[in-house]
Amino acid sequence: MYILLSNDDGYLAEGLSTLAKALSQHAEIAVVAPDKNRSAASNSLTLEMPLRASLGENGFTKVDGTPTDCVHLAITGLLEKEPDMVFAGINHGGNLGDDVLYSGTVAAATEGRYLGLPAVAISLAGSGEELTHFETAAQVAVTLLKQLIDNPLPKDSILNVNVPDIPLKALKGYKATRLGQRHKSEPVIKGTDPRGRLLYWVGPPGAEQDAGPGTDFHAVSTGYVSVTPLQLDLTWYDRIEELNTWLPKENNV
Repeated sequence: MYILLSNDDGYLAEGLSTLAKALSQHAEIAVVAPDKNRSAASNSLTLEMPLRASLGENGFTKVDGTPTDCVHLAITGLLEKEPDMVFAGINHGGNLGDDVLYSGTVAAATEGRYLGLPAVAISLAGSGEELTHFETAAQVAVTLLKQLIDNPLPKDSILNVNVPDIPLKALKGYKATRLGQRHKSEPVIKGTDPRGRLLYWVGPPGAEQDAGPGTDFHAVSTGYVSVTPLQLDLTWYDRIEELNTWLPKENNV
């Protein structure tokens, strides 16, 4: 088993090194990650400039691009052989509900799926800025890896995994979940630079809205590992016929 690891917090992130240490005891790994924090990069791919890859001081390959760039480069030519699957993380903070639309960690897993590999995005979800139990998430990753080896999922599978920031022995178990939903984001935060020019900071994400039983929010808040299967086809099939009746029948221009 040969696993590609990446993330969006950068090649020096504690979550990535903890994940690499845990998975390397069970499989051959390659680590290709951004050279700096690229959180919320989503699925952006660098097209207008070249990318540079080099070996970091920790032995991981760092790329001056996005998480999607890292996975794309790794699979399409950077590595000497193609990996069997992709693990992205351990993300510093949860990727719950609407977060998956912005997450670079989820995007790294998604790129692996686009290129034909099963992929797992794993995040450590905590309520504060300081996260503690990366080892818990790493052991969850090992458990899921063993499951994937013994009972492989289809190659079009993406698993979005969120682990509570609690000791391993405190975990209550695993739950298959759906994505919850947040309220709309908080307003932007206005400020000025040293020259008095107006600037803006993107506001914090909205609070939980759809967070009842069955959602990823609820599983994590009650001490369970949330595992959500994601799909890439965004088509709303139930609305196709309705849209057909709404659209003009002819080109009247």
